[in-house]
Amino acid sequence: MSAFVGRLRHLPSVQVTLAIALLVLGFLIAAQVAAEGPRVRYSTEERSPLIESALDLQAQQEALKAEILALRGRIGTLEAQDPSAAESLRQLYAALEDARLAAGLVEVTGRGIAFRLEDGNGGLDALVTARDVRILVEELWLAGAEGIAVNGERIVGSSAVLDIGGSILVNSAYLAPPFEIKAVGPADLYQRLQASIAFVQFVQGRVEPAGLHLAVAELEKVELPAFAGTVSLRYARPASGSVAP
Repeated sequence: MSAFVGRLRHLPSVQVTLAIALLVLGFLIAAQVAAEGPRVRYSTEERSPLIESALDLQAQQEALKAEILALRGRIGTLEAQDPSAAESLRQLYAALEDARLAAGLVEVTGRGIAFRLEDGNGGLDALVTARDVRILVEELWLAGAEGIAVNGERIVGSSAVLDIGGSILVNSAYLAPPFEIKAVGPADLYQRLQASIAFVQFVQGRVEPAGLHLAVAELEKVELPAFAGTVSLRYARPASGSVAP
């Protein structure tokens, strides 16, 4: 051992440093080689299920694409067999849009009028009631209005206007005065109202004696929101033989 140390002492310092560096490098390479095997095996085992899942998903996607192409082909075949199918479909969509419009399920805009109905300064008789609002709504329908809203609540066939405490319930909304009743209709909608005996009686027999405040404006543009409630019927069913073929 003393002889080996003695020989080291006679070696140049550069050779000693190089020898130590090579020795350390050898240990590092040996450790990396020893650890490489388990790491590669672990990565392969971990990735294998992921690769299989990806391949399965890709196969499913390809199958769905093939199904879509097949369905498109069938549609094309049916349209070729019946050239009027596309036109029938367009007519069906147009009829559906008309039905949605008539049911109040879409926003509408057009020429119309707006009423503002407020409480008077007297006692209980000077308070606007649901009946007052209902009369105006009914008279507007009879005069040819195509759409009506009360304080932003669209009136449809299933709408109810009821007195609830100190407010009025329209659809499912509690409304407080003043009440704005807006309607879209023909250009002479207000003239038609004035020609209605029931409307004149309402103004002369209810509004004026009770001191209610009723103002009206004819507008070039009235915007009505879509009905926001439910249109599903729980109890009504089509009568036998009443459904068109």
